[in-house]
Amino acid sequence: MPPKTPELLAPAGSLAMLDTALAFGATALYAGQPRYSLRVRNNDFGDLPILAEGIRRTHAIGARFYLVANIYPHGAKVKTFLKDIAPVIALAPDALIMSDPGLILLVREHFPHMPIHLSVQANTVNAAAVRFWRQAGISRVILSRELSLDEIASIRQDCPDTELEVFIHGALCIAYSGRCLLSGYFNHRDPNQGTCTNACRWEFKTHGARTCSAGGVHLLEEPQKRAGEYMPIEEDEHGTYILNSRDLRAIEHVERLVEMGIDSFKIEGRTKSPYYVARTVQAYRQAIDDAVAGRRLDPALLGQLEGLANRGYTDGFYRRHTPHATQNYLRGHSESGRSLYVGDVVAFDAARGLAEIASRNAFSVGDRIELIQPAGTREIRIDRLEDADGAPLERVPGSDHRAWIPLPPDCVGAFVARFIHP
Repeated sequence: MPPKTPELLAPAGSLAMLDTALAFGATALYAGQPRYSLRVRNNDFGDLPILAEGIRRTHAIGARFYLVANIYPHGAKVKTFLKDIAPVIALAPDALIMSDPGLILLVREHFPHMPIHLSVQANTVNAAAVRFWRQAGISRVILSRELSLDEIASIRQDCPDTELEVFIHGALCIAYSGRCLLSGYFNHRDPNQGTCTNACRWEFKTHGARTCSAGGVHLLEEPQKRAGEYMPIEEDEHGTYILNSRDLRAIEHVERLVEMGIDSFKIEGRTKSPYYVARTVQAYRQAIDDAVAGRRLDPALLGQLEGLANRGYTDGFYRRHTPHATQNYLRGHSESGRSLYVGDVVAFDAARGLAEIASRNAFSVGDRIELIQPAGTREIRIDRLEDADGAPLERVPGSDHRAWIPLPPDCVGAFVARFIHP
């Protein structure tokens, strides 16, 4: 018998992301309200009517919607949790994603019908812990990112009756299961309450300390936004530790994870763009479908994911690496080595026979571009650009511009990316 088809679980920070993920092949979405999830910024789902609409749209096409409530709350948030979560549960999400035992207990006591998925924040790394959480009423465990493929296979074999979920793509945190204290220490924005500033990505420079009784203390400076603010850092005989992780890309391991019988493949990125969701969901949709059908991974999918801004890719802990394979010591910002997102096709002018592009980055006549749509991706070369009055253009200089280009009417809604190397 062919293996079962796992769920493809995509992030949503807005209705636009949600619609894009569903259109490109996601079978489930996850989103959370800012007060109780680990994504406060770029999150529209704190508005209850928007959350209700997101759940409605998801269920309308037979997909599943999971509501994230995975903070480790202090007492003040525990006191308000039941009052705040009751109207959310009334919207009938398919499960809550949770990590704190206290909040889990409250949900089990007051809403016993509501399925609960255990968040990766709970860092579940062995089969005994999976069995413990199943006895506590958890229906699915999202396994820790710190597990190898062999360890995941062992847990799957030992826990056949519990749904298991793994991360397959997205940013990695330098802290164990994402439970980091850096942002809170540096600028009082607690990652465990959803306000992480990604301090591990900052461009740090070291300065010798003027006075130092300990002998090995240096001062750190992040010069782009915090020039002149110095923070202490210790250095031992091995050097100063650099914090920036590469991004996870596990598409090479989809085939084996499908063979194991993993129930859900999760893409990280609730604060990313609809373009990011489109490209990742499209690539992993094909990889999953190919694996279920017994086909090998299409190497072109690796190139498609190179078209996303990234900090360099790693397959994380799925295979053991030396440190240089997982850490990015050279840069903390995202770059794309294959293509660059440049805009959206927003309309078609039948009188002119041209499609209108709303730009996000620069592009020019002669560029080779790709049009990313749920039905597939097409590549063309731009041979003509016009402005609103029909005057020829040679170049669109950057974001927030409009240009018209010869494209067929069915390209409306496509994302447009420019190849870096023509």
